Amino acid sequence: MRTIAIIPARMGSSRFPGKPLALLLGRPMLEHVFRRAALCAKLDGVYIATCDEEIRIAAEGFGAKVIMTSENHERASDRVAEAAELIDQEVGLRSEIVVMIQGDEPMITPDMIESAIAPMFVDPAIPCVNLVRRITRREDYLDPNTIKVVMNAKSEALYLSRAAIPAVDFDSSGSCSVFKQVCVIPFNRDFLAEFAKLRATPLEKAESIDMLRALEHGRVVRLVETDVDTQAVDTPEDLKKVEAALEKESESH
Repeated sequence: MRTIAIIPARMGSSRFPGKPLALLLGRPMLEHVFRRAALCAKLDGVYIATCDEEIRIAAEGFGAKVIMTSENHERASDRVAEAAELIDQEVGLRSEIVVMIQGDEPMITPDMIESAIAPMFVDPAIPCVNLVRRITRREDYLDPNTIKVVMNAKSEALYLSRAAIPAVDFDSSGSCSVFKQVCVIPFNRDFLAEFAKLRATPLEKAESIDMLRALEHGRVVRLVETDVDTQAVDTPEDLKKVEAALEKESESH
């Protein structure tokens, strides 16, 4: 199954303007995401999708293929859907799986990507998969920048929220089943095209979470747990945390 990754990126983040090109260990954060994704042998290509010329210049400078998209997208998934169509036309071959990797996940690993797409190789009819990680720190549980995920017995998403859900007596031992979304999100290619045509939904807008559009329209989002401890970058403070973690990771090798 032909599988590509698309990394959506834009300069206009409300919480951290210019975030994709913020320096992390001397390189743009976006470059870290791209290079780590490119290490995954299961991917047939890695692309960056943006509407910003500044990002295009920087990305091409570190060797990435760039797809220019509309500046009107409010959701990263819609930008990825447009980019996927343009890539189909450019390559002349339709990918069967498109993995959306958010440009603020600089700690992703190739194994995480492989784990996320694995269910689709077993069952190509799965429309969408989200990677999740168990939350072990109370501060992450309470942080509105951390998207919490509640799942059913079939490891399918019931709801995603910036609020602290489920309402549990959280303790630092991590013994309760509380999960956060990790933005490595494979789409069945046909579903991605369908998803982009679905009406934006009230909860999607209220929470500012793409996947709620799928859930509100009755679609299934399969969840896969990763044991890799990652940190997304939503604020300059997060960037400092990631830099410290990557330095520690480098020292251990």
